[in-house]
Amino acid sequence: MDLKNRHFLKMLDFTTEEINGLIDLSLRLKDEKKKGISQKSYLAGKNIALIFEKTSTRTRCSFEVAAYDMGAEVTYLDPSGSQIGKKESIADTARVLGRMYDGIEYRGFEQTKVEDLAKYAGVPVWNGLTNESHPTQMIADMMTIKEKFGKFQGIKFVYMGDARYNMGNSLMVTCAKLGMDFVACTCREYFPEAGLVQTCQDIAKETGATVTLTEDVAEACKDADVIYTDVWVSMGEPDEVWDKRIKDLSPYQVNAKAFSYAKPSAIFMHCLPAFHDLNTTIGKEIHAKYGIDCMEVTDEIFEGERSVVFDEAENRMHSIKAVMYATLG
Repeated sequence: MDLKNRHFLKMLDFTTEEINGLIDLSLRLKDEKKKGISQKSYLAGKNIALIFEKTSTRTRCSFEVAAYDMGAEVTYLDPSGSQIGKKESIADTARVLGRMYDGIEYRGFEQTKVEDLAKYAGVPVWNGLTNESHPTQMIADMMTIKEKFGKFQGIKFVYMGDARYNMGNSLMVTCAKLGMDFVACTCREYFPEAGLVQTCQDIAKETGATVTLTEDVAEACKDADVIYTDVWVSMGEPDEVWDKRIKDLSPYQVNAKAFSYAKPSAIFMHCLPAFHDLNTTIGKEIHAKYGIDCMEVTDEIFEGERSVVFDEAENRMHSIKAVMYATLG
């Protein structure tokens, strides 16, 4: 696998072999860290810029700790710390940062922004999340699945909820590339875009995967190996959408009934944060307005023995190490 000087913008840009290579590298780097093997020389002397137009806990911490572990220095630019797209064009920002830094991470809104950064920066650019794509999460997720099952071929992967945006898109592509049977379970309005579905179905023909869209929870979850969900309202969306999302997506909550159709060995995954209890400000506000104690997943499932969400969260760091090392090292 040779990804030196490559950008990491969306999963469609990578072959099955390259994705598997990144997953295996992630597992190797995780094993080294657990054994206390120093990785300081891997990116020693490198400087990395982190541009966050959308704030984050896991993505920021994963990039910072990953960089420090491998000997790199980091500059964090929060939404108020950069003039990107405001007083300075993306092209100009990219050309300035590209002369100062060896790699640039971007987390924000439109995919076109990270694509433009990559076009002009002259150094590797990594997508920490856009509206359309979340590739770093994919490597962590697939790494977690490989740890639990030891394979991808033949795994039935079910995504419940709003499948139109970054998580639904990226998971569908990645499952198709790796030979997994992907199911999006939601009401028709929340299905992925038809063109991308067709692209994934074409990929699936080559890898032995399948891509299915259904509104039937029992059909979707029958013999599932993985059941995955995400928040129903994403950062940056207006509060007014809560009414409609709760009404439309409540039938697709991940709960004990949904899991009763899955295999006994099935696992639960979530990219976090999750609204599974009332221990958040938004959770309390939603409870006060709608009288519900949880949203996309029940606390019983989130805290249960099938849940691997914190393994998955830890793996963000190891997988981001792999992406940076493969493209910079």
